[in-house]
Amino acid sequence: MGQKVNPKGLRLGIIYNWNSRWFFSDKKKYKENLISDLKIRETLMNKLSYASVTQIDIERAINKITLIIYSVKPGMIIGKGGKGLEEIKKHIEPFLKKTEKDKKFKIDIKIEQVKKPYLNAYYVAQGIAEKLVKNLPHRSVVHSVMNKVIESGAKGIKVQLGGRIAGAEISRREKYFQGTIPTSTIREEIDFAHYPALTKSGYVGVKVWICK
Repeated sequence: MGQKVNPKGLRLGIIYNWNSRWFFSDKKKYKENLISDLKIRETLMNKLSYASVTQIDIERAINKITLIIYSVKPGMIIGKGGKGLEEIKKHIEPFLKKTEKDKKFKIDIKIEQVKKPYLNAYYVAQGIAEKLVKNLPHRSVVHSVMNKVIESGAKGIKVQLGGRIAGAEISRREKYFQGTIPTSTIREEIDFAHYPALTKSGYVGVKVWICK
């Protein structure tokens, strides 16, 4: 079971909370809110990639939406005098105008710092993918990152690469383990993320499991 189901989805409501948390009485808006949440999350992850954003939580109330952005470098997002936050508000307003017609609607943005980035699976997967794009040797990249994760206090890490690794003619999968990863044990806090690396020979998928 643990190998086939998303580790975070398996632990939703037990260890992890939902990334989108809403309170509204009109169920007809569910589809519109879902689409706008996906678009907001996708555009901000691309726009704020320079600040190593790992997660974006969206909370919706009746006349208010709150964005909680988890970043390794929060100062780069905030900017001087909070100019960065104002830019983010202007950037996401087009996605809200289609669904929110109330003039009193407020947008609140909170920036949370990721204190131990090497215990965050998304940050680790993104780091491996960026180095694979630069054509660095994949085995040394993965082993160096795994050592940093274990040094940060993790119980274990598993990394899987899939695709035309190192420009090979035939795609394959490679798995690397260090420590323990009990994926079927629900009480264990397993962080999971996948990230695509667009190399010269095509996409290489990077999957990372971290047991905190």
